[in-house]
Amino acid sequence: MATIKEVAERAGVSPATVSRALTGSVSVGTEYRDRVVRAAEDLGYRPNRLASNLRRRQTQTIGVVVSDIENPHYTQMVRVVQDAADRRDLRVLLCNTDELATKQRSYLEVLAAERVGGVILVPSDPEGAEIDELLGMGIPVVAFDRVVANPLADAVIADNIEGTRLATEHLLQAGHRQIGFIGGLAGIQTGAERLAGYEAAMRDHDLEPRATVGDFRIAQATDATDALLDGGHGISGLVVANNLMAIGALRSLRARGARVPEDVAVVSIDDPFWAELVEPPLTTLAQPVHRMAESAATLLFERMAGTRTIARCIVFGFELRVRQSCGVAALARPGRAGP
Repeated sequence: MATIKEVAERAGVSPATVSRALTGSVSVGTEYRDRVVRAAEDLGYRPNRLASNLRRRQTQTIGVVVSDIENPHYTQMVRVVQDAADRRDLRVLLCNTDELATKQRSYLEVLAAERVGGVILVPSDPEGAEIDELLGMGIPVVAFDRVVANPLADAVIADNIEGTRLATEHLLQAGHRQIGFIGGLAGIQTGAERLAGYEAAMRDHDLEPRATVGDFRIAQATDATDALLDGGHGISGLVVANNLMAIGALRSLRARGARVPEDVAVVSIDDPFWAELVEPPLTTLAQPVHRMAESAATLLFERMAGTRTIARCIVFGFELRVRQSCGVAALARPGRAGP
């Protein structure tokens, strides 16, 4: 990484002028500021804000980077982490990537420049070089929901394959044979694993999987459900891979006048607060989000304190919460999948 002295030499100014120019001081003329900016860009210089952070007492900061802040799963996680940080007099910088690798890179570069104490990351790009850079700078990273490629990072994840297998088996045991699956992004770990769990359960019963992609979004899941139900397969049950897509699936069913569960039984992964309030109440595969978030915060604080150096991966199981949308609430008992 280039130093401020190297930038000063390239621009033909003093290090003090570089510092003032990059912090927006009005005492630096336009010509000199432009020279400094060009030199910094040419050299790939990133200001080391550690000293200024110390002066502003802002080193007690952590970053939380989520893939979709609209998803209640992540807003709940953020709240738990923020409460845990508040108890330690830490401040949280929250970033939302919209599942875009470019946004992940940009935000992690900002957090690195700010010299945060650590980062909890829902990775959109698990192999991003910016993750390696953070770890190389001594900034610990805890991956949440999905692992990252760098083995130095900690992780807190759910057992998606076994969980989705449990949800699918629940409908199979109720007598359904044409069960569709509304999945997430195949390139994302949670999307791929949930699809694998569904397909494994179907093939265990010698049944053809009927899966489509809803991108973990409401509108896309509505279209995906329409396409699946219009495909001529006689779908009588749906497993939906997250809570936002469940809204899309229910919207599709309502628009076509399909009754739940009489015409199509529904089981959704994630258990948002509204799952018990819709009619009929939604059968869900619930993750222990609160415990997962607390574990992620604990792992991060251990790393920041230097009490642990070996990476850990904690895997949580799902709980099947049976309500009326699956049509067999009176016959089934809650199940559990995974550790």
